[in-house]
Formats: sequence, structure tokens, C-alpha cells
Amino acid sequence: MHALWMLSACFLFATMGACVKLAGEHFNAGQAVGMRGLLPLLLIGAWVFWHRLSLASPHWKSHLYRSTAGSIAMLMYFAAIARLPLATAVTLNNCSALFVAAAVALRQPPPRAVSGALLLGFAGVVLVLRPTFTPEQWAGGLLGLGSAIFASIAQLNLRELGRAGEPEWRTVLFLSASNVLLAAPLAMLQPSSPLAAGPIEWGFLLTVGLCGGLGQLALTRAFKLGRAIITASLGYTTVIFSSLYGALLWHEHIPPLSWLGMLLIIVTSLVITRPATWAKAQDAHGKGS
Repeated sequence: MHALWMLSACFLFATMGACVKLAGEHFNAGQAVGMRGLLPLLLIGAWVFWHRLSLASPHWKSHLYRSTAGSIAMLMYFAAIARLPLATAVTLNNCSALFVAAAVALRQPPPRAVSGALLLGFAGVVLVLRPTFTPEQWAGGLLGLGSAIFASIAQLNLRELGRAGEPEWRTVLFLSASNVLLAAPLAMLQPSSPLAAGPIEWGFLLTVGLCGGLGQLALTRAFKLGRAIITASLGYTTVIFSSLYGALLWHEHIPPLSWLGMLLIIVTSLVITRPATWAKAQDAHGKGS
């Protein structure tokens, strides 16, 4: 059952990305991120008010770092989607696992498998960038990588919040509020034409918030019910769904070398996020000390 929840989450996140691209003609990245945060903020906020739950947390610094980094990552990700083939933007955003592993490797001796996988992963990034990008797409590529870097910061702080026992609703609520606050200036300053948008375009924008919120719930449910490594492995089907959207809606063509790079990034991420990989290194380090 957890596999169905994870596949549902991946489909919803890919649909969210497609709707960001479809709405991009009239709405900028700030407006899309604002809507992505507004709907969960209203729904969860109403639930919190109804149950009279407290928003106070002793871990406010971790919440601040996680929410701010997560919101910046989303702004850069949505901006990358507008400039790149959808599957390429999604793959670059998923490089966050590489940056998380690199950060952890700086704190403890990494196993050889991780060191080798990181080299392959970043080689995959080069393959994704070089064959696909025309000169005007480099800004999108940098935005995609930037979103992965900030997403890795958010994930490291999210792990700390999980270890501290922070409830999921509070973490999601603070992230949603941060999305709205940080996106508001860009929503007003970036070029857009919301008044010229019709019902279909507004529907795409609303679907961004709806699919983002439902995808987050499905993702949480999948990790709760299933083994983390299997669930995380299924998570990369977002790239497949995004590739199908790109081919069907925009006739996007991705060169074979880029597909090879995407495969390297996915395999690398699966290797470095496997708990057993790091456990063996910790055991070896403990025996040697």
C-alpha cells in the first residue's frame, strides 16, 4: 500500500510542476510559490485553530532555517521549471540528496561507496547540463542547482526537527507561512499578467497549491507505512512522470547523454541514502578507534 501512496505523491508533484509551467505565461514564480503555500496554510491553520493547538516551539531556529531554505529552494525550482525542460528541472532539484551526502561527509569519514557515488552523481549533473542547455538556459540550470543546494539545507534541518519530536503539522504550517511571506515581494515585483489570465490559467495556479498539499500528505503517509529506502527509490518516478508531461504537452526532447546523466543522479542518490551504506562505515570507524 505504501508504494501506491508514494506513486501518488510522485504523480501529484509532477502534475504540480507541469501546472507551474502551464501557468507561467501569466503568473510568475513568486505567485506560484505563494499559492503553493497559501492553500496548506489556510487548511492546516483552520485545523490548528479548531483544535486549539499551540504554535510555540523550543526549536524555532531549526524551523526558521528549514522554512527559509525550503521556500528559497521552491522559488528557485519554480523559476527553473519556467526556463528548462520539465524533467531536467526536476532532476536538478533532486540533486539535493548529493549535497546532503556531501555535507554529512564533511562531518564524518564517508565510506568508499559514498565517495565514488558522489563523483558519479556530479558527473551526471555535468551530463545533464552540457548536452541539453542552450546559452539562454544556463540561468535555469543554475537556478535548478541552487534549488537543490537550499533544499539540502532544508532537509538537514528537517531531520533535526524529526529527531527532536516536532509534530509534522507544525513543520508544514511554518513552511507554508514562509512560502507566502517570501514569495509575496517577488509576486509583486516580477513581470506577470494575472488580469489577462482566464479561468483555465487560474485553474492551473490553484492546482499548484492543491497538488502540492496533497502530494505532501501522500508523501508523509508513504514514509510512515513503508521502508524508507524502498519508498525513497520510488520517489524518483517523479522524473518519469515529468518526462511524460514534457513529451505530451511541450514535445520536449531530451538527448541520450542527458538521460544517462539523469540515471547516474538517480542511482547515486539511492546509494548514498541507503542507511546500510553509512552504517558499515560507522562500524568500521568505531572498530578502528
